[in-house]
Amino acid sequence: MATMADAKGSANTQRGRRGLERIWHAALISLQGLHIGWHETAFRQEAIVAIVAIPLSFWLGQDWVQTALLAGSVVLVLIVELLNTAVESAIDRIGPEWHDLSKRAKDTGSAAVLLALLLAAGVWLACLWHRFVA
Repeated sequence: MATMADAKGSANTQRGRRGLERIWHAALISLQGLHIGWHETAFRQEAIVAIVAIPLSFWLGQDWVQTALLAGSVVLVLIVELLNTAVESAIDRIGPEWHDLSKRAKDTGSAAVLLALLLAAGVWLACLWHRFVA
């Protein structure tokens, strides 16, 4: 089992924490991540859409499954966007020079965001169609 003394030389500051201290510290780190994400234009735009779309999902969804799909698809876009930002940040830390593997990593992260957006759009269109047309 790791002790606080073991964690002093480690870059992982969570290693020596236990219980509520660990949970509290993890929550603060997560809030920092959201703050960092907010400074990314794409995440900020998607978060603003989410602020409107998530409450709207409770009105639009006709049962808990539809509501969960509507809200969940929006939250999934935010999650994937944050992961894409993490990949891009890690690649940028390596260096500014062009490399095929760096391009592949960034392009696949971007593709993941696109798929999440298409999924969300499909779920929302299907629920709108079911509610107002069918």
